[in-house]
Amino acid sequence: MQTIKAAVCHEFGQPLVVENVQLRAPEAGEVQVDLSAVAICHSDISYAGGAWGGSLPAVYGHEAAGHVSAVGEGVNGLSVGDPVVVTLIRACGQCPSCGGGRPTGCETPYDGDLGPLSTEDGGMLHQAMACGAFAEKVVVDQSQLVKLPERFAMDTASLLSCGVITGVGAVVNAAGLRAGQDVVVIGAGGVGLNAIQGARIAGARRIVAVDMTEDKLEIAREFGATDGVLATSDKPWRDAKAAMGRGADAVIVTVGAIPAYDQAPQYLAGGGRVIMVGMPHVGGASSYEPVNFAAAGQGMIGSKMGDVVIRRDIPWMIDLYQQGRLKLDELISNRWSLDQINDAIEDTKSGAAKRNVILF
Repeated sequence: MQTIKAAVCHEFGQPLVVENVQLRAPEAGEVQVDLSAVAICHSDISYAGGAWGGSLPAVYGHEAAGHVSAVGEGVNGLSVGDPVVVTLIRACGQCPSCGGGRPTGCETPYDGDLGPLSTEDGGMLHQAMACGAFAEKVVVDQSQLVKLPERFAMDTASLLSCGVITGVGAVVNAAGLRAGQDVVVIGAGGVGLNAIQGARIAGARRIVAVDMTEDKLEIAREFGATDGVLATSDKPWRDAKAAMGRGADAVIVTVGAIPAYDQAPQYLAGGGRVIMVGMPHVGGASSYEPVNFAAAGQGMIGSKMGDVVIRRDIPWMIDLYQQGRLKLDELISNRWSLDQINDAIEDTKSGAAKRNVILF
């Protein structure tokens, strides 16, 4: 066991506590990564706020990058010193979902209570989302890692772990967008901006961003939105349809707000799909008239982590970034130390930041 520093959640809704914890060595199939950067995702904030329950104490954080520092028995394709992206997508490779090419839906359960972390005195410490990356080091399954090019910036790389693949993947994989189709993206935060980028890369004709402020809509245009609509208007779907000249082929809901889900079908064209990305709190509910979906051939599809296959999708996104076709550096709003994590979380909750990154 080794002692590392981590930001620990002891009570839902309370500030995280940076303290010493214990991390065991990697076992068979596992890899230890010394982290250089971890981005703050709204999912981490929701978990720490108690929106979805879970075990405590816990270490959250799942959008990370660093260098391999130890490998367990049976690890293939990764060596000490390799730069890697760390994701929460832990895939067994054997279940029906993995075998069907959908590792984001892996059916083999993982119990973070029994993971590699423990408190300084040896007590249970939950490794949240199979990562626990608000810490100096992690031990994760080899399936969660993707090797990076040498000298790739680690703060930039950390964004590929969740926000980028979730947004781009929702458009490319879940929506299956074709060139010339029209897209509405509800929410121009970190995931929403990447959904906008995914629509641009896929060749969308019109990309309409919907958000609460003109400042957010202006940022959305920088990432590829052709039009912006204020969600605060009386019937924003009318403004969006006016901009497109029709309804949308895909509506990407990237926020976990119930009003956004209530309104999403209003933006659709016949045959269109709502792609459900943002995660409301447990108990949140929307209601719809199924006759409208049936008559118009419409649908709603959930998308977890952009339905990505990380060793297929992250490398081509890296290549697009290196070509200048995918914005990553521009997503980083501020950089913080681990001791500043609560300030970084509050800044993220304010809605002003695209992505805040903790540097080690």
